[in-house]
Amino acid sequence: MVKSVTSLGRSGVADFVIQRLSAVILLAYILYLGFVVVSTPDLGYADWKLTFEPTWMKVFSLLAILSLAGHAWIGWWAVLSDYVTERMMGAKATFLRLLAQFVGFVILVFYMVWAFQILWG
Repeated sequence: MVKSVTSLGRSGVADFVIQRLSAVILLAYILYLGFVVVSTPDLGYADWKLTFEPTWMKVFSLLAILSLAGHAWIGWWAVLSDYVTERMMGAKATFLRLLAQFVGFVILVFYMVWAFQILWG
């Protein structure tokens, strides 16, 4: 069982469920945006702005942004915990893994705040 403080769901099963659920939400969001692009032949800025104007679309976009962040975090954590190990990198592995996780976290928070500002601004 996953016992790391930096895992999102605090267990392997929870991380698995979060990652699969976030993938389904992202798929639905991408399919909807694809439908909008295909069904609007001359898609311009005004049409694109109207697409994101309703509150339900802003909420759907917010859910997609949070899903992307959760999905990315679990993937980043899994890759780092699998490949940045003491066996592969020696004694400095824990520091490097935590540093990479911190940098990844800062980047995710930056992009989430930026996306919120764009979406609700």
